[in-house]
Amino acid sequence: MKILIIDDEENMRHMLSILLKQGGYDASSCGSAASALKIMEKEEFDYVLCDVKMPGMTGIEFLGELKRSGAPQGVDAGATPTVIMMSAYGTVETAVECMKHGAYDYISKPFKTDEVLITLMKAEERTRLKRENTRLRAEIERPYGDIYAEDDCMKEVLSLARRVADYDTTVLITGETGTGKELVARAIHYNGKRKDGPFMAVNCGAIPAALLESELFGHVKGAFTDAIRNKSGLFEEANGGTIFLDEVGELPREMQVKLLRVLQEGEVRKVGDTKSVKSDARVVAATVKDLSAEIKKGSFREDLFYRLNVMPIKLPPLRERRRDIAGLAGIFVERYAKKCGKRIKGVANEAMKELESYEWPGNVRELENVIERAVILADTDMINLSNLPLSADKGMGQGVPSFDTLSIKKAEEVVERELIKKALEITKGNKTKAAELLEISHKALLYKVKNYEL
Repeated sequence: MKILIIDDEENMRHMLSILLKQGGYDASSCGSAASALKIMEKEEFDYVLCDVKMPGMTGIEFLGELKRSGAPQGVDAGATPTVIMMSAYGTVETAVECMKHGAYDYISKPFKTDEVLITLMKAEERTRLKRENTRLRAEIERPYGDIYAEDDCMKEVLSLARRVADYDTTVLITGETGTGKELVARAIHYNGKRKDGPFMAVNCGAIPAALLESELFGHVKGAFTDAIRNKSGLFEEANGGTIFLDEVGELPREMQVKLLRVLQEGEVRKVGDTKSVKSDARVVAATVKDLSAEIKKGSFREDLFYRLNVMPIKLPPLRERRRDIAGLAGIFVERYAKKCGKRIKGVANEAMKELESYEWPGNVRELENVIERAVILADTDMINLSNLPLSADKGMGQGVPSFDTLSIKKAEEVVERELIKKALEITKGNKTKAAELLEISHKALLYKVKNYEL
């Protein structure tokens, strides 16, 4: 844990620095609140020990500035450090004033060494509980109930997922786009012994290759131009839990080597670091690609494939589990009717026949999008055939764009551009929702929108 000591007395800074370093903390110090704010613009700290009475800006004024400025630039909101105030002129009124301005605790000088360390231990526990609470709230809001299984082929998938949940074995989930690979990965995590740990998901195809290593493994300060502070990678953040590598077939060759080392050695090394640290994160991967074919083409390592494919799970497309369509449609109608504030009972028989006879090239995700649009368009308490944007040969405005090139790379760019345009049209320009539909990060979508001049 990184601690910044702010005190105008050099002896106090020196004494606290020695004490905290002996206690296992990474301690830095400065002589004024103004200089502390400048340091915190470039460096992230977990805790701050701040004197109340100092020349220039006081500790109370520092608290106010910290509250106004929020998290340092480039740091997630809510990442402001926990502040513990110190004063040789301690009164109840001063302590209350500090708390009102956002301080976690207050220590009166002179203090015993144990008092400082015990206060920090309490602050650490509070921080851990806050982070756990934030993570659990986020997880509760994510839908897991869409793994609907009336069809036998899907029941077999869920049975296999339940059997592997309690083991640390790597799992490779394959299936077409929109079949629910991430939902199955989450089901494996939340039904196993790691359910109380974090679930970290990353789309390997959505992050530029230059940033992917830092995203997965983290980096140390100074590792590259923009590395102004140490950063934990997703493998480190997933310790004790599960990391889900979506679209693992998109990993560049050099990253495949590094991922293989993590799986073999159980340790990761941050970009720019000289030592490795142990990783206790279970790996679940997913891909739409045929990795056996990718191995023959030389774009995917055979040894990595065998490491990932210890427990393969293949998801059937929606057209092969037609008994599930009615149930899934019911789930989506209920969700979006509630979201839109509409009283819709369900899907009319004629419309349901259309849903069950359609081929669903976009699978469950396409069904969800169709139902969301139908709920919005419905002007009665039932979804009718006229509300469904389906036809016998194509889906929701989907079609194959024509190409003036035989270059696969250029053709992929054309398809990607059209899919982004379509997602932005469906979401009426809402980039966050569009990124969810496209299964890429918001940052990646912004980059692609700019790149394609959309």
